[in-house]
Amino acid sequence: MIQYADRWPHLAVRQVSKTFRSRRREVLALDAVDLHVDANELVCIVGASGSGKSTLLRIIAGLLNASSGAVYVDGLQVSGPGADRGLVFQDYTLYPWLTVEQNVAFGLKMKGVDRQTRREQAQHYLRVVGLEHVAGQLPHTLSGGMQQRVAIARALANQPAILLMDEPFGALDAQTRALMQEFLRKIWRETATSILLITHDIEEAIFLAGRLYVLASNPGRVRAEIDVPLPAERDFTLKRRTEFLHLKDQVVEMLRAETLKNF
Repeated sequence: MIQYADRWPHLAVRQVSKTFRSRRREVLALDAVDLHVDANELVCIVGASGSGKSTLLRIIAGLLNASSGAVYVDGLQVSGPGADRGLVFQDYTLYPWLTVEQNVAFGLKMKGVDRQTRREQAQHYLRVVGLEHVAGQLPHTLSGGMQQRVAIARALANQPAILLMDEPFGALDAQTRALMQEFLRKIWRETATSILLITHDIEEAIFLAGRLYVLASNPGRVRAEIDVPLPAERDFTLKRRTEFLHLKDQVVEMLRAETLKNF
């Protein structure tokens, strides 16, 4: 267990590096990454290609081992996948032969939760994401945005300590993506779930986050940690405000400078 003199971060990434090795060469993908997410916080990571965003999230999820450094959830070191970390990917990964309700309840079934409790939990989180009316339908009958809401409900049903999201809206059209961003902020406020989300979309990161990390590329490392001084209540009009555009320009310049180094 790790201890801190002044506080205990909900999620702590400490000096995480990752080197991929082949017969011919070694590639340093991540270099001594430090970051944290506090309880009930929504944090975004933004970076260009080569910044190791997905590699970092896979290490945090326990799907990939770090070459050095460590990840901690509530002070306990991560050694592999665990129910304390929920995962939502760009691809919805729903089981096509199961109904929406059965998809949401699937993780609970694997944990041995009884049928009645599974159903009650699944129905609760379908209400949270506004999809209780499609509980009996198969995933292919739903739109992309609705399928992603089912995936979020499935992750939340397991009541993870932190929700990890890897480009969750990347496969959606622009209008649906914007609506899903507002929806995620709403769900985050209502459930008080800690969220760490990675994206290449700067506007998305600023709109969603209370705090964001900008990753440099080749190797991936923390270029900047930025507080997002925007109101808690956010809708699409926020993206036209001066303070939003100023912050976007700041992040764009950081990523542009990193891209030019490797161009």
